[in-house]
Amino acid sequence: MTTINVSLAARSYSVHANRALIARAGELIAPFAPTKRVFIITDENVARFHLSVLTQSLSAAGLKQQTITLPPGEGSKSFEALERVLRELLRLGINRKDLIIAFGGGVIGDLAGLAAGLVKRGVDFVQIPTTLLAQVDSSVGGKTAIDAPEGKNLIGLIHQPRLVLADQDVLNTLPERELRAGYAEIVKVGLIGDARFYAWCEANATAVLARDPQALAHAIATAIQFKARIVEADETEQGDRALLNLGHTFAHALEAHADYNGALLHGEAVAAGMALAFQLSAKLGLCTQQDANRVRAHLDGAGLVTDLRKLPGAPYDAEKLMALMAGDKKAEAGAITLILARGIGQAFVQKAADAQAIRAALTEATQ
Repeated sequence: MTTINVSLAARSYSVHANRALIARAGELIAPFAPTKRVFIITDENVARFHLSVLTQSLSAAGLKQQTITLPPGEGSKSFEALERVLRELLRLGINRKDLIIAFGGGVIGDLAGLAAGLVKRGVDFVQIPTTLLAQVDSSVGGKTAIDAPEGKNLIGLIHQPRLVLADQDVLNTLPERELRAGYAEIVKVGLIGDARFYAWCEANATAVLARDPQALAHAIATAIQFKARIVEADETEQGDRALLNLGHTFAHALEAHADYNGALLHGEAVAAGMALAFQLSAKLGLCTQQDANRVRAHLDGAGLVTDLRKLPGAPYDAEKLMALMAGDKKAEAGAITLILARGIGQAFVQKAADAQAIRAALTEATQ
């Protein structure tokens, strides 16, 4: 089993990445459940495929469980869903020594983590991510949030899990589109700070997307390790952790523009956003056009759409996207903060990015 430790003093935890981990979840989770009571938050799709294996494992370890099941999709990252989860936890009698298990993709992880941070002023939780995107990104680092009409992830807090179990086998039931969306967050690691790993992605994308066990295991472990080191250095995103948002300011605006209606997946938006970030970097003379073209070619070749005119949820309006980006949580005094690049593996934080250049890039991309 690959174990990656996230060292955050009293908030430290381990991320286990391996196959058949859900069947072992009970023994791995039991040390973090002193009351022997756990509350599973999941969605209907995950429950149909995997809940019985989890509950059998928990029962075998002597853990009593209650389950709250939500509709799948980004629509569940809402005030309404958060209220439902919190009130159900209270109705079921949760106390501060109990444990919440977030069993699902990024939506469930974000929602359940936020609920755990709020109910009774905070209870412990464990992440069992069931999508590739959640395994390599959202389950690690403690960011939890819900969406608002004004933008994505604007209501939330940092609440670190006690444990993360990334079971590679669960990805066998993941739709191909979701797998590709998760792959975007793997590519992101190379684009931010590891040119060698990016070259590995170029050579091995087909194997990863074909769910080759060795390629998938290497990609997952590398991405988790990369994020863990950044989170350790900057837990609350005061500096370098912002680099993990490469492509995300564009992406969050695209998702909000599409009204979180399921037409556009987060990873799909991130892929388009990363292509935009590199294209803008090239236009500003920060990186070569060759690098920007290389990024777009790889993402397109992996089956991700980088042309905003063809992206799910199109057509997109440049001015509406600009307004949404100005409301992003990283913006300062209305000035947009972007992650740009001086080359592949050389991302940096650009505060007060050139609004005129951003508008021109969005106008060109949407027309």
